[in-house]
Amino acid sequence: MVRRPPSSSIPDAPGVYLFKDGDGRVLYVGKAKSLRKRTASYFARDLGPRTRLMVEAAEELDWLLTDNEVAALMLEFSLVQKHQPRFNIRLRDDKSFPYLAITRNQEWPRVMVMRGKRRKGVQYFGPYAHAYAIRQTRDLLLRTFPIRSCTDQKFRSHEALGRPCLLFHIERCSGPCVGEVDRAVYEQYLDGFAGFLDGNGEEVIEQLETEMAGAAEVLEYEKAARVRDQLTAVRKAMARQELVTQRKDSFDLVAIEEDDLEAALVVLTIKRGRVTGTRSMVVDKVEDVTTAELIGIMIGQLYGKDEPPREVLVHEMPDDPELWQEWLVEQRGGPVTIRVPQRGAKRRLMETAQANAAEEFGRHRLKRATDHNARARALRSLQEELNLEQSPLRIEAYDISTIQGRDTVGSMVVFEDAMPKKSDYRRFKIKRVSGQDDFAAMEELLDRRFAAYVGDRGRPVEERGKFSYPPSLIVIDGGLGQLGRAVKILAKYDLDIPVVGLAKRLEEVYLPGTTEPLVIPRGEEALYLLQRVRDEAHRFAVAYHRTLRGKRMVDSILDSVRGVGPGRKKLLLRKFGSLKNLRAAELTELAEVVPAGVAVDLYEALQSGPNGSQSQSGR
Repeated sequence: MVRRPPSSSIPDAPGVYLFKDGDGRVLYVGKAKSLRKRTASYFARDLGPRTRLMVEAAEELDWLLTDNEVAALMLEFSLVQKHQPRFNIRLRDDKSFPYLAITRNQEWPRVMVMRGKRRKGVQYFGPYAHAYAIRQTRDLLLRTFPIRSCTDQKFRSHEALGRPCLLFHIERCSGPCVGEVDRAVYEQYLDGFAGFLDGNGEEVIEQLETEMAGAAEVLEYEKAARVRDQLTAVRKAMARQELVTQRKDSFDLVAIEEDDLEAALVVLTIKRGRVTGTRSMVVDKVEDVTTAELIGIMIGQLYGKDEPPREVLVHEMPDDPELWQEWLVEQRGGPVTIRVPQRGAKRRLMETAQANAAEEFGRHRLKRATDHNARARALRSLQEELNLEQSPLRIEAYDISTIQGRDTVGSMVVFEDAMPKKSDYRRFKIKRVSGQDDFAAMEELLDRRFAAYVGDRGRPVEERGKFSYPPSLIVIDGGLGQLGRAVKILAKYDLDIPVVGLAKRLEEVYLPGTTEPLVIPRGEEALYLLQRVRDEAHRFAVAYHRTLRGKRMVDSILDSVRGVGPGRKKLLLRKFGSLKNLRAAELTELAEVVPAGVAVDLYEALQSGPNGSQSQSGR
């Protein structure tokens, strides 16, 4: 447990404080108007259970001074994003939310559905609840604003061929790949597409109505008919954006439903009176916080990266609302208001959002009732069966995959709180072992992993690499042979970490220093957890091995075809992805990527190679 520093050593000034464990890992980041007063509260007797657990797990208290509270808020957000502390409330990574995006950073921008980390120079709209809804809206708008939606590879291919694709012929693209559209006109299409998604649908409709009437007046009936069809498509797309206020207001609405353990969050994005984006997520309340504090934390998480709107509506004001408003103003670079809607359409919309949050939370609680209890039971069971001093909160499992000593690889998977932590998964190419020697390969894998950990221990936390923290338990896929190599590596680096081997044949658990396996009863949660961890390590290793083996086979076939150099090889792999997809490709599809003569030779090589269709014809 962290010792309380002398009060006189802690500045009575704004800043950020960090609780760290014995390995230097940041457990919690907090902000304070007065570091001295705020940190003193963590050494009181009446701490909440989660706060007490954090203080007991910490070994060090550090702090950083800032000029003011707003700067402290900004620093807190950046440190939470960087260190991902276990005891901070954080929005789960929203990579799963689909956005409609325009790649403004390209010479001829395209429209596409995107997930994941935001990219510089890309204009985003949303997020949306379902990807299919975005695609329907996109397809409707492309009738009016025919900007390209093809991949960069397809664009370059048709640019080289000098003829457009089918989308041009059905008037869903203006053909920038073959110079069929002027750049200024293309920019107008882009701005019109973006304007509609920004909530300016009425202006688009007025513009099209004027254009249709003008064409009819000068007897250009074909053009008037085309504009009429475009107008119909825009109206259909607009019908998908639910109208929620008669006034053309733009704001975000944040609703929360919570209990002592978790909270469900629903965020609606309203632009010019219409719903243009929605998000819902569940967060763990790993801190002891009030509803007002939780709302403040959520505002910080939502708008730490994204520009806030002019108005943020909440069902309860956050703690220290003046500070949060000042921070939002600084983030936006303009005026921002936080308030609780009291009456009218916005109040009714808040009630609807609250009901949605309650429904989302209700569904989650049905899962949680069994999930949390099962995970807790499994960890307790494993601790008891293996006679561990501490609960194995971080488990690392290792496996080797090879076929006759070729493309030998290793995997490391991580489970925290009995759940996979895929961001910490690692894979290894075995470099020092020739031929098939699973024991030596396992020794190399573990040596590299724990050499990196030991090497990192003496460095500042900010400079540490991928293997900064030790596991509570190591699981080796194998019996006494593999376990012996693991014990050897731990002894080499003087590490006191529990390790077990799990043999596949009879699901026997081997412990260091024993020859007889520990047989955990089939019905025990401990065995289920060990099997799950071991199987995940095996899956991850096999998947990597298949990738390398497939790449080697692709390289072998492509290298044998005249006219396929490194550049064309890269284009083919980008287009088709795998040997299986290459073999399934038609000759015409290959000709879209490489010249026709090369495509013929490549097609014959693919079909006559190992496992190709011609080689299988005699079966």
